[in-house]
Amino acid sequence: MKIIKNDLVVIVAGNDNGKTGKVLKVFPKESKVIVEGVNLRKRHTKPTQKNPQGGIVEKEAPIHVSNVMILDPKTKEPTRIGSKIIIDEKTGKKKIARVSVASGEMF
Repeated sequence: MKIIKNDLVVIVAGNDNGKTGKVLKVFPKESKVIVEGVNLRKRHTKPTQKNPQGGIVEKEAPIHVSNVMILDPKTKEPTRIGSKIIIDEKTGKKKIARVSVASGEMF
């Protein structure tokens, strides 16, 4: 999965098509992400000590990764993500960097 926490993404399919938000949580085994302010669901809660009022609470639900595209940092457009191997000159170690396919900008 190429999307990680705190990425800015845009929804490309579903009821929230076109909305943007920050990734709050990632579930790699299920291939799902939770995006801030997207795919809101209502949950009826009983009164508890934390929430003595109870009532209806709106909460973000997971959305499949295929319905999400990352925003390019340069053009602010949805883009695919590629990877590029960078060799550190001092240590000689290889690092994999995420790269925008459209602009070539690194994340």
